[in-house]
Amino acid sequence: MSSRLSSGGIRVATLAVVSLVLLSAVTGTVAAQSYQGASGTIVIGPDETYDSVEGVAGTVIVRGTVTGDIATAAGTVHVTETGEVGGNIEAAAGTVRIDGTVGGDVSVAGGTVEIGETAQIDGNLDVGASYLALRGTVDGTVQAGAEEFVLGPTASVGGDVRYDAATFTRAPEAAVGGSVVRDESIGASAGPEFGEFALPSWVGVVYGLFVNLLLGAILLAIFPSFSARVAGHVAERPAKSGGVGLLALVAVPVVLVVLLFTIVGIPLSLAGAIAFGVAAWVAVVYGQFAIGSWALSLADRENRWLALVVGLVGFALLGAIPVLGGLLELVAFLLGLGALALTLRESYRNRGAEPSGGRQTTLDESAGDTAAA
Repeated sequence: MSSRLSSGGIRVATLAVVSLVLLSAVTGTVAAQSYQGASGTIVIGPDETYDSVEGVAGTVIVRGTVTGDIATAAGTVHVTETGEVGGNIEAAAGTVRIDGTVGGDVSVAGGTVEIGETAQIDGNLDVGASYLALRGTVDGTVQAGAEEFVLGPTASVGGDVRYDAATFTRAPEAAVGGSVVRDESIGASAGPEFGEFALPSWVGVVYGLFVNLLLGAILLAIFPSFSARVAGHVAERPAKSGGVGLLALVAVPVVLVVLLFTIVGIPLSLAGAIAFGVAAWVAVVYGQFAIGSWALSLADRENRWLALVVGLVGFALLGAIPVLGGLLELVAFLLGLGALALTLRESYRNRGAEPSGGRQTTLDESAGDTAAA
């Protein structure tokens, strides 16, 4: 698996787990279909077969089979070890990870592109990226434009390797059938072209950031007091928030799987999986917003909108750092998930503690509480 999680990658990992639960209940009912359009998440399960995938998404995960091509702009694209793509892959994304089999060419642009040890690409590999790690098999040629290019010890390339990189590392064990040549003319020509337009590597990152900012703005506008309480949990009780977040991340998918083994529990599992997927996305945004609020507090500033921008933009930039960026995003996600769960529990308890004959809070009082928060 990748040692790093990209922009929006924490949400991606959680949604992949939840989507597997959903897909296991409907195995074999969606064979020979294709996808076109825009979606938050596209997951092709291990027992699913698609003709092709074409569109824009936050996440594209292939665990099953795509008999044709994949053409997408996304936050993350991952062909897992069990994934098979019969045609070509053209993608612009924050992170691209290939661990499975691709029958055609792979042409991608991304912040991070990793071709894992189990990857088998029958055609050519064309990459434009900030960081490229090639550890799998490419039967054809490799053309790469990157800030850093790593040719790992398990890499096997049938043809030439042409690259333009500020840093190039080749392990002695790496097998290259042709020549290895540095070609400074590659530069902007590396990566995919959709029609007449070349998609730069930052498209997926910007898309993910925009979607998360939009969700954050909606949450702050509709639930200002609740959002402030979530941020308060992270600032005042970070260890507790992180621990609860880790517990929820592990326990909830297990409970959903257990429910699938009972007829009565199947609809509950499906509804729960959808709810948990949405909660995971909200937790990503809340976690980064909370850390942005904490950072502003160090400078004696309190502005929720500025905190949202500082948090999400800051993590989008940190996500470009291999390993460290992913770890920081994971921490923010766990903090956000735990703080969200704690705040929801408090809200439920406070609601249950209200006297049955008590009056409801007026709009003016609610606004006053929000201002105080």
